Amino acid sequence: MAKYFDVHPDNPQPRTISQVAESIRSDALIAYPTDSCYALGCRLGSRDGIDRIRTIRKLDDRHHFTLVCRDFAQLGQFVRIDNDVFRAVKASTPGSYTFILPATKEVPRMLQHPKKKTVGVRIPDHVVTQALLAELGEPLLSSTLLLPGEEEPMTQGWEIKDRLDHVVDAVLDSGDCGTEPTTVIDFSGGEAEIVRRGAGDTSRFE
Repeated sequence: MAKYFDVHPDNPQPRTISQVAESIRSDALIAYPTDSCYALGCRLGSRDGIDRIRTIRKLDDRHHFTLVCRDFAQLGQFVRIDNDVFRAVKASTPGSYTFILPATKEVPRMLQHPKKKTVGVRIPDHVVTQALLAELGEPLLSSTLLLPGEEEPMTQGWEIKDRLDHVVDAVLDSGDCGTEPTTVIDFSGGEAEIVRRGAGDTSRFE
């Protein structure tokens, strides 16, 4: 059964955040709220976590996983960004955007797109997620909690606990989750390509 953590949206309890971070370090798969919608998250190098996310969402090997980063400095360790792209990404973070960019050698090959060698990155604008990332000290490997055959991602912690109780290890609920997935912008070709329209405003990329 999944552990259920009720967290204050503005002042997340340090002890709870520490417990969740420790479980991630021990290879747990969690469901957690963001500024867009709920996501599945695990340790960056967790093969088991990746396999479980693929199973839950029925994903193939071409799916772009996302590295959820605390800040721009951390993001820069995992992707290559030229000056023009840097300005565009910097102006949109933190926020409800995922950017697809060329991966650096810091990104495990199993997380990179098999042909393009790219990876998704984002910096969330969400107090609880930021607290967790700060405690963890590294990015979360993440994927939108959108179940097969459903058009809308999950947004309620209690519902996730009820439906995914035996396939995730923990559910973090702060009661203030967004309701739309991120907007996905692919910069791997140099120019902005809108892959998915979501919570983030796309006008600056058109």
